[in-house]
Amino acid sequence: MKMLIYGANGYTGRLIVDEAIKQGIKPTIAGRNKDEIEQLAEEKELEYATFSLEDKSSLLSALHNHDIVIHCAGPFVHTANAMAKACIEAKTHYLDITGELQVFEQLKAMGDQAKEAGIMLMPGAGFDVVPSDCLAVHLKSKMPDASDLTLAFTSVGGSLSRGTAKTMVEKSHEGQWIRINGKLESKPMGSSVTHIDFGEFEQDAVGISWGDIATAYYSTGIPNIEVFTGSDESQIKKLKWMGRLSFLLKYQWVKNFLKKQIDKKPAGPSLKKREKGKMHLWGKAVNGDQTIEARLVTPNGYTLTALSTVLIASKIAKGDFKPGYQTPAMAYGQNLILEIEGTGFVN
Repeated sequence: MKMLIYGANGYTGRLIVDEAIKQGIKPTIAGRNKDEIEQLAEEKELEYATFSLEDKSSLLSALHNHDIVIHCAGPFVHTANAMAKACIEAKTHYLDITGELQVFEQLKAMGDQAKEAGIMLMPGAGFDVVPSDCLAVHLKSKMPDASDLTLAFTSVGGSLSRGTAKTMVEKSHEGQWIRINGKLESKPMGSSVTHIDFGEFEQDAVGISWGDIATAYYSTGIPNIEVFTGSDESQIKKLKWMGRLSFLLKYQWVKNFLKKQIDKKPAGPSLKKREKGKMHLWGKAVNGDQTIEARLVTPNGYTLTALSTVLIASKIAKGDFKPGYQTPAMAYGQNLILEIEGTGFVN
């Protein structure tokens, strides 16, 4: 099957391109920035195309010539809808690397159309949300009647890419999304703080809006879900201030100012940092007085994203897919994450 990687010139897009080549795949790369895409194509000896998602004719032309697209151009709340609709029209399988709650909900609403077209729509094929989705289904298998699910993750020796940081800024005014009795609700940023035993260490953690608020619900049916990330006192104070100043974060000029500050930082963690870094995940399922916990360790989130997206794309290429909207664990089960070297459930 022919693969198209859109947004290939971004930090994570380049990692996915490298992993695809490592696996013997020669993808077509694409994006809006003509100079960067041409330079990358020349460097990697790949076919390429340059177009914006607003150019529907060029988008459909590219998709008609490919069986799978890995969509890497965020913030996905602005780009996923156009790409997913075009994939349905062109009958091209869709993967992306988003962690944005709204995108999971948007694409879930397209599930029937995708099923009719015979393609799979899978947002969140990277660190967001492959390991946490598998962890959620793992807990559900241990407690089928669970009513509450809490998930958390933290990075050891890692940092955010510019793209991820910009995505967080884009949705910062919405506060923290949680799921209560199956419905989405929001509360101020920084209002949920807890302490978590990740196994090798303990750490404070703060509640965040994460894709699992959608995906874990669809994967497990558990009605009450909240997600946390490891943090420290300084970060928690900043998030609390963001919660108090959410009215300012609604203004685009404020977001643009913050994004410009982000642009001054490195594109993402270095190879050395990624090789040394690990992600630790923790989950808890509750039903009344009964509680179970589980933990998972994976490589650095960006490394994992490259590995998991190419792994899933390779499965699709072999005909191993389920048409319609899918989460990673819905399509491939809780042990999908264990197919990636360096991962494992721990006590």
